[in-house]
Amino acid sequence: MPRRSQTTRRRTRRPRRSWVHYDDAELLDLRIRDLDLRVERTTIEPRVRKLWDELKQRGIGFRPHVWLSSEWFSPDGVPGIGIPFYLAHPRLMKLEQRQMFEVEGGSQSSCMRILRHEAGHAIDTAYRLHYRKRWREIFGRYTERYPTTYSPRPASKKFVVHLPGWYAQAHPAEDFAETFAVWLAPRSNWRRQYRNWPVALAKLEYVDGLMREISGRRPALRSRAHIEPVSRDRRTLREHYVERRRTYATEPSGVLNRDLLRLFSDDERYAGRPTAVSFLRGIRRELRDTVAEWTGHHPYTIDQVLLEIIEQCKKRRLRLARARHQAKTHALMLVTTQTMRSGRYEIAL
Repeated sequence: MPRRSQTTRRRTRRPRRSWVHYDDAELLDLRIRDLDLRVERTTIEPRVRKLWDELKQRGIGFRPHVWLSSEWFSPDGVPGIGIPFYLAHPRLMKLEQRQMFEVEGGSQSSCMRILRHEAGHAIDTAYRLHYRKRWREIFGRYTERYPTTYSPRPASKKFVVHLPGWYAQAHPAEDFAETFAVWLAPRSNWRRQYRNWPVALAKLEYVDGLMREISGRRPALRSRAHIEPVSRDRRTLREHYVERRRTYATEPSGVLNRDLLRLFSDDERYAGRPTAVSFLRGIRRELRDTVAEWTGHHPYTIDQVLLEIIEQCKKRRLRLARARHQAKTHALMLVTTQTMRSGRYEIAL
C-alpha cells in the first residue's frame, strides 16, 4: 500500500453567510429568535435615551425599560415598552416595508411619537394612575372592554390628535396615552394648539397637574419583565407576516360594483381606452400611500382594498371612461370610500 503523506491538509471553512445578505425568501424562513437581535448599538438606543431625557426635563425620574418584541406595545402590569424587532436592523426594515408597505416607527420623528405614546401607558401602569377616581372621570373606565377595531369621529374636539387614525378615541387607556404624548412632546405648545378644544384641553391640564404630583415619587410598580421577547419567539418571519397580514385583511364590500361603474365602463364605445386594471396598477402605490396618510388606516388594509377593486375591474373588463386626471381623482375617492366602509381601525399599540 502506498504510504500516506505525513503532512495533513488543513480544511478551510467558508465563513457562514450572515442573514443580512439573505434574499427575502431565505430570510422569511428564519426563526425570529435566531436573528439574535439586541437594542444596544442600534438606532433604537439613542431614541430611547431621548425619551428618557424628555421625561427627566419634565420632572419625571421614572425610565420605562424597553425590549424587542413582535410589535409596539406596553403590557398591563409591566411598566415598559415592547419595540418591534424590525427596527433593530436596516435589512429587517426593508423586509417590513415589502411585506406590510410601511415601517411603523422607522423614522426618527415617527419613532419618537410612538415612544411617547407607549411611555404614557408605562407611566400609567407604574404609578397606577387609572385607579384614581378623577382619572376615570376624565378619560373613562380603564376596565372598559378593549375593542379589536374602532370607528372614530374625525370631527370630534374631545380628543387630542397625535398618532394617525384618531387613536385617542379607541379606548380610555389610549386616550390617556395620547394626551400624555402631546403633553410630553418638546415645543408642543399644547395650551395654544387646543385652546378651542375645551374637553381635550381639560385632559391636558389634568395630565399636567398629575405629572407635577408624581414628580420625584418612586413608582408603585417596578417590574422589569420582558413580555413576548424576540429571544423566545420560535415563529419564522414568514409565519409572523402571515399573522400580521391576516390582522389587516378586509371584507369585500357589497356596493363596490355600483361604485366602479361611476368611474369605469364596459361599454363598447370605450374599447380603445386603457383598461381599468392597467390604470390602477400604474397608480397603486400612490393611491395606497395617499389614502393611508389621510385616513390613518394601515397601508396593507388599503392595498387589500385596491386588490379587490382591481380584481373586480378585471372580471368585468372595465376601461377608463374619462380623462386620466379626472379618473385619478375619482379613483382616490373610491379607494378612500371603500377603505372607510371597512370601518377597521386596528388596535395595535
